[in-house]
Amino acid sequence: MAKKNTLKYVILGLLRQHDLTGYDIKKLFSCEIGDFWNSKHSQIYPELKKLEEEHLITSRMEISGKKLEKTYYMIKSAGIDALDKWLSDPLDEIQPTRDDFTLKLYFIDHRHDQRIKNLFSEEILRHQKKFDYLSARMGELFSSRENQEQNFGHYLILKKAILRENTQLKWLKDEYRSLKNN
Repeated sequence: MAKKNTLKYVILGLLRQHDLTGYDIKKLFSCEIGDFWNSKHSQIYPELKKLEEEHLITSRMEISGKKLEKTYYMIKSAGIDALDKWLSDPLDEIQPTRDDFTLKLYFIDHRHDQRIKNLFSEEILRHQKKFDYLSARMGELFSSRENQEQNFGHYLILKKAILRENTQLKWLKDEYRSLKNN
């Protein structure tokens, strides 16, 4: 199966929620979307241009302040149709993730390698920080049942991410304790 250009659909999905500037989209990749999908700043603007050329989105220029021009992008009905079709398409195979911790752990040959405790200690801190961030976001965004219902998919993704980090932390702490006891 040919690989889909997922960035296209991420942008269409974001624009279905709100009219956004390229900068707004970039910011969403550094927080909300970035928790489960990433894209470089340099990919976003060319993709916006392609989407306009395909007549899936349109743009308007606004003046902010005295001189600053901002380009806002809006989804068109053809963009909504393309997004809805993509949402109905079957999922691709699960792709391997890039994870430095797992890769480094793979190459440690012995339980008594002194680097392993430090590796686990660093990973625990990273995941604790991520867990704390996600938990705070859950409180900020979805403290009410109404907010959960209005943004149900986002709520479920955040709930999944918190569960993932909690499970990862439990495993890391259990293994770290076993390393310290030996």
